[in-house]
Amino acid sequence: MINNDNSEITWVGSQKNYVDEPNIEKINDIVVGRFGGNSSAGQNKNEDGCLIWVSDVMDWEFVMILDAHNSAESAELIIKQFEQEKLRIQKVLNLSDSIALKKMDELILDIFQQPKFLSDCRKVQGETACLIVIRKDKFLWWFSVGDCIVHLFSEELLEMGECQLNQRSFYEWIGQVNTFELAVPCFSTGKKELRQGVNHLFLTTDGLTECPGVDFQNPLMINKQFKDTSIEAGVWQLLKAIEQHQVRDSTTIVTWKIKVHMQATLPSNMKS
Repeated sequence: MINNDNSEITWVGSQKNYVDEPNIEKINDIVVGRFGGNSSAGQNKNEDGCLIWVSDVMDWEFVMILDAHNSAESAELIIKQFEQEKLRIQKVLNLSDSIALKKMDELILDIFQQPKFLSDCRKVQGETACLIVIRKDKFLWWFSVGDCIVHLFSEELLEMGECQLNQRSFYEWIGQVNTFELAVPCFSTGKKELRQGVNHLFLTTDGLTECPGVDFQNPLMINKQFKDTSIEAGVWQLLKAIEQHQVRDSTTIVTWKIKVHMQATLPSNMKS
C-alpha cells in the first residue's frame, strides 16, 4: 500500500522562471533553492525542473532534478511520465532496502524505454539532463544522464577527499536527442552506504558550478557555505553569490541532511 504521509513537489521553470528572483522552499527536511539567472546577463527563461517525493514513515526520499535546453518541453515530459508511474515507483520504494533498490535499477530503465515515452520524446523541442537520487534507510541510489551533480558531504568522507558521487557526462540527454534511442543507452548509476553520523546530500544543476567569478566547481567551496549555519542559510548564500556574479544560466538546488545511527562499513583492522 502507498502511505498517505507522502509529501511532494513538482516544478518546471516554464511554470515560474525565478529570473532575478532567488527562491527557497522546504518540503519536510529538504530545502529546494531556485534561481532563474539574471535578466541583466540576458536570461529570460528557466528550463530546469524538479520532482520530489518524501515518505517519513517508510524512510525514503525520491528526488529528481532536470536541466533542459532549447525549451523546457523535455523536462515537462519526464515529470509527467514519472507522475504517471508514481504509484508503481512508491510501491517499490516501500519494500525492504535490498529489494527496493535492486528493483529500482530495472524499473527506472523500463520507464525511460517505454515505446510511448520514446515516441513522445521525438516530438518535443530540446532535451534534458536528468539526475535521480533515492535515499532509503542508510543507502543512497542514483541514476544520472548528463551533467547534473550529486555531492555527499560527510566528515568521514571529506577526510578522504570524497565528495562528488557522479561524474558529469556531457552530450547525454533525454528528449529530442535521446540516449535511450542508442543501440547502447548511455547513463551512470550507483549505490552508496551512508556513513555513521550526519550525511549532507546536495544536488544541483550546472548554473551553480559554471557561474563566473566563483569556484563552485569545487565541492569544498559549496560545503564551506554550510559551515556553522542552517541548510536554508547555506542555500541562500549560494544563490545570492551567483546572482551577484551575474550568472545567466538557471540553478536548481535540492539538499538535505540524514543522520545515520548505525555503524557503517569499516576495514577489518579498524573494527572494535
